[in-house]
Amino acid sequence: MARPNTYLAPLSLIFLAGSLVMLFFVILSAVKSTSPLRDTYFLRADTNGITGARSITQWAYFYICGDGNTDCSRATPAPPLGWAWSGDPSNVPASVVGTHGGHTTSFYYYYMWRFGWVFYLIALVFSVLAFFSGFVACCGRLGSAIAGIVALTALFFHTIAVSMMTAVFVKLRNAFIADGRDATLGRWAFGFSWGSWAALLIATILFCIGIRGGRESTYGGGRQWGRQRSVRSRRSYDMNGRRVKDEYP
Repeated sequence: MARPNTYLAPLSLIFLAGSLVMLFFVILSAVKSTSPLRDTYFLRADTNGITGARSITQWAYFYICGDGNTDCSRATPAPPLGWAWSGDPSNVPASVVGTHGGHTTSFYYYYMWRFGWVFYLIALVFSVLAFFSGFVACCGRLGSAIAGIVALTALFFHTIAVSMMTAVFVKLRNAFIADGRDATLGRWAFGFSWGSWAALLIATILFCIGIRGGRESTYGGGRQWGRQRSVRSRRSYDMNGRRVKDEYP
């Protein structure tokens, strides 16, 4: 009889693959001018009149760009949000500017963005490990347990990453709006981020169901085998005792 968790491992791999693809779209945003990368950014804001800033600024994962993810800065790991303008700028919301990042970014935005940025990478690494360990889950309960633990770790870091990034850019958007400027969240970046999180959550649940299903199958098979052995023992006793009629049906 086939294990009841046989189909769960391939299904989990499909969700993990989808999660990875969406996460890569976020991380590679603005790398190319093709869709959806050109439309993927965390925040788009009117920065016209700010010292050293573009008229429109879009914050991507590695880049700070202009309208349509063009005129981008060089690729930099966790670039301070304030690198969109010059140091000690004028006409910027007061809560955004501080002494960090060359006097461009406040303490909150500097560290919240950086920690969120790093957690995205950590989530990506563990998601890749979970994907490859998912192939081991096709072999049984132990494989499902290993894949489930790795996927759960990836989900933990993914949750922190997306939550921090959402908090940072919602607050930044509100700061620009309060200052009388237009600002909108990037629907593609956050759609991919939360979609990736949801797919990873489903994959983790499926791995855990695979562990439980394999256990129930093993226990059920053990009970059935024990019952058959008991029946054979009673038949052997009847034959040795030369009984004509079975006393035990």
